[in-house]
Amino acid sequence: MTRIKRGNVARRRRKKILKLAKGFRGSHSKLFRTAKQQVTKALKYSYIGRKSRKRNYRRLWIIRINATTRLYNISYSQFISLLKQRNIALNRKTLSQLALIDKSAFAYFMQFIQFDN
Repeated sequence: MTRIKRGNVARRRRKKILKLAKGFRGSHSKLFRTAKQQVTKALKYSYIGRKSRKRNYRRLWIIRINATTRLYNISYSQFISLLKQRNIALNRKTLSQLALIDKSAFAYFMQFIQFDN
């Protein structure tokens, strides 16, 4: 039986891992074994990070809305409750942008919400 040299396949596989490990510090970007471990770990953390980013942004939006609504003597939970009662379907990202960028529009919005009582 003839001997099979897996030169190209093995080299390609290693180069793919080392390419992913580019920018890692020290031997984590140079040596295949450690690079493979670090790439696996990095991919796991990036998956977790994509999930936590969504949570963090939602928390930020809620904090911004709460800070702005408290200027009008109303809490965040009361504000969301009023929105649901009035059947106003604006998501937290949009409300946060209004509160941050266009304060006059948010003031008009708050006046409309509170006036409707």
